[in-house]
Amino acid sequence: MDSLYSLPSEYEELRQSVRALAQKEIAPHAKAVDEDHRYPIEAGQALAKAGLSAAHVPTEFGGDGADALAVVLIIEEVARVCGSSSLIPAVNKLGSMPLILGGTAEQKKRWLTPLAQGKGFSYCLSESEAGSDAASLRTKATKSGDKWIINGSKKWISNAEISDFYTVIAQTDPSLGSKGITAFVVEKSDAGVSFGAPEKKMGFRGSPTREVYFDNVEISDDRRIGEVGTGFSLAMDTLDHTRITIAAQALGLAQGALDIATAYSHERKQFNKPIFDFQGVQFMLADMAMNIEAARQLTYAAAVKSENGEKDLKFFSASSKCFASDVAMKVTQDAVQILGGYGYVSDYPVERMMRDAKLTQIYEGTNQVQRIVMARNLPVR
Repeated sequence: MDSLYSLPSEYEELRQSVRALAQKEIAPHAKAVDEDHRYPIEAGQALAKAGLSAAHVPTEFGGDGADALAVVLIIEEVARVCGSSSLIPAVNKLGSMPLILGGTAEQKKRWLTPLAQGKGFSYCLSESEAGSDAASLRTKATKSGDKWIINGSKKWISNAEISDFYTVIAQTDPSLGSKGITAFVVEKSDAGVSFGAPEKKMGFRGSPTREVYFDNVEISDDRRIGEVGTGFSLAMDTLDHTRITIAAQALGLAQGALDIATAYSHERKQFNKPIFDFQGVQFMLADMAMNIEAARQLTYAAAVKSENGEKDLKFFSASSKCFASDVAMKVTQDAVQILGGYGYVSDYPVERMMRDAKLTQIYEGTNQVQRIVMARNLPVR
């Protein structure tokens, strides 16, 4: 019975391995990455060298073939020290998931192989007027002989310009609404692709977020993922799998903040005793730890359902992302409170973690949208 709720040893070994790498190669640069608003190149190199930047890529294409739970553990442990760096494996999975779900064997070999070797893959769905209402997107792909011509722009694209490849969700027949949307792979080197200036963000400052512009970008039909008109359903299916990576990210941020707050509470003295001895602080830490553990169980369960393609994945994916990100926001706020003045300045990373945590409640579907998804997919017991 004890093993029913324990991770198999290979997962625990993976966790310890990633934790050691994160502490040695990523944590020392996290503050500078945030303050300088720069891409975490050190993390990118370390993760790629260890095969962790796109561990989800199947072994037949040069990846590690890591399952969904393993990817969750990787992202969780990286986010524990640097939220921006955790977006490297998270964005690579998001960008390439439509290809994994709907691409041909030839397409997978063409783009997943370089991804496993260290290239980047971003996801282009949102637009200025199409956020939560993704079906109202205006970027168009027009058929011209055996080519497609893409025009439009995509907003809020993580790791834009850093990534080499982009899954672009475009309208191919506006009269059909969501049934007239198709997915394509666009490469950074394609003529007509350009990028806007980096957004000035509250958090995740080390992950560049830019607008991506498509000006008569001409691509061949072998860049199309799946059948014409299936792009919207493919985009939504992708999010069912990748929202769990945001839950993992939130989980890591929360755990990192709790670690710091706990250690600080034992070191900081007021009224001649550690502040940990005050019941008010103990209750805060207890609630933080309790909610993190609940989020962890829900996130890991969702990851297993993703790997197995279980029918209640939509509910668990949405609920793990929603719950874990709400927990991360509360835990990081409480960590700042426990550290007091030190929590409000950048001497300690909890203020950065709090700023990063906010975005986990917003991207890949706001938590209000997650609750709609949950309501529409209530599990039957």
